[in-house]
Amino acid sequence: MGIRWRETHDIQSDNSDYKRDCRLSTLLEWMQRAADAQIASFGVSLDELIGQGMAWMLVTVDVELQRLPRYGETIEIETWNKGAKGVQWQRDYQIYGPDRELLAEARTVWVLVDLNKRRILRASAFPYEIPVNAEDSVGEAPHKADIPADTVLEHAYDLKVRLSSIDMNGHLNNARFADICLDALTQKQLERGIARFHITYHQEVAPGDEMTVLRSDGDGASYFICGTSAEGSRFFDACVVLR
Repeated sequence: MGIRWRETHDIQSDNSDYKRDCRLSTLLEWMQRAADAQIASFGVSLDELIGQGMAWMLVTVDVELQRLPRYGETIEIETWNKGAKGVQWQRDYQIYGPDRELLAEARTVWVLVDLNKRRILRASAFPYEIPVNAEDSVGEAPHKADIPADTVLEHAYDLKVRLSSIDMNGHLNNARFADICLDALTQKQLERGIARFHITYHQEVAPGDEMTVLRSDGDGASYFICGTSAEGSRFFDACVVLR
């Protein structure tokens, strides 16, 4: 048990895409799992937290990649709690490949929510002691992934959220949004590789929700992507930077 949590994962065939790279959504899923595991190591299980009427909600992820892990490799994910300011909790990550090659670094922002009142709680409302690692830092808390107002967004595709995409909390899991974003790009674009993935979640996506996915033309490297409801509200805003 320490202020810097470490766990390893083997990249198997079911974790890999058509290029034999680890899926970005899988990497984000493991990052979430590592956060839960570290909190649990401090004696705060998910069930206990839910029993207190609270849950963590991921707001923003900003991950910079040297490269994605490859099929057959073993990676180590390291994560730590950077502490809270106001209602926002920052958690950083570093992901290492063979021979301690640094593959990726990420900064994430979380909030604690009251499940009954459906509102965000201040950090002081958290009734447990969670050690803070202020020594290590990937950087300052990430800004929201805002899409500039003058960005021209074009229709990419539509989707209806099915039960197979819903997690135990009753909504579309945060990691699945990476698949939604990458599906808005062409195979030729994806062949270049992903250098950065920056996303902000605005509202939960429930079973049966219909989403329109929009994307910008891009400048050859950066592409803005968002998901909107039938009423026009935003589910998420994201930016994918290619190599």
